[in-house]
Amino acid sequence: MKLDRRAIRGALRSVPYFNKVVAKTLRPYFSGPHFQSSAQYWEDRYRLQGDSGDGSYGRLAQFKADIINAFVREHRVASVIELGCGDGAQLKLADYPRYVGVDVSEATIGKCRRAFANDAGKRFYHSSELPPHIGRFGLGLSLDVVYHLIEDETFESYMLQLFAFSECWVIIYSSNEDRAASLPHVRHRKFSNWVAANISGWVLDRKIAQKYPFDPSAPHRTSFADFYIYRNAYAQPA
Repeated sequence: MKLDRRAIRGALRSVPYFNKVVAKTLRPYFSGPHFQSSAQYWEDRYRLQGDSGDGSYGRLAQFKADIINAFVREHRVASVIELGCGDGAQLKLADYPRYVGVDVSEATIGKCRRAFANDAGKRFYHSSELPPHIGRFGLGLSLDVVYHLIEDETFESYMLQLFAFSECWVIIYSSNEDRAASLPHVRHRKFSNWVAANISGWVLDRKIAQKYPFDPSAPHRTSFADFYIYRNAYAQPA
């Protein structure tokens, strides 16, 4: 039987005087892997049956789906590539004509392939296995990924790929400020400054503010991420 760690963690939080010895014993299982590098952390997290995080579930996931699905319809986007597709929970709410999901975790790519095996419009690749002539897509997606790219080299490589694969539009859902984070697998960056300095021909078309701004009293139902929609100034989007 597969344990639902998300449900169990929630149940344990509701116990007022949960035994500290038991909590210490179980912490490695419920808190996930130790951080050594961005790629290693997410591979270990998914291998240990972890998920993509609170942003891919509940009202936060629905908020993202509502924004992106409406955008795809409005601009008649024919193809989408997502760098950092995660466990596929967010994708279940999506309505995209053609989709490619990419991730650094082999474990989660396998999970997505199984979950969407009967959907011919969706393909999934490990980041090391992308076909050399995969082409470009109408929309490049980055959802809750940028602030998990800890190493500068990893961040820069990811951003270059995201814009290189995108023909008309890029949507980034992330925090966008340089500040400290309390978790080792989180690093907040002012990524818009990097885009302006390093990606020519792209302009920030609009920002859509978070519907559920971060509230420390409800961290699992709120978020510090907003939508940043970039447009290729040289393309002719619908």
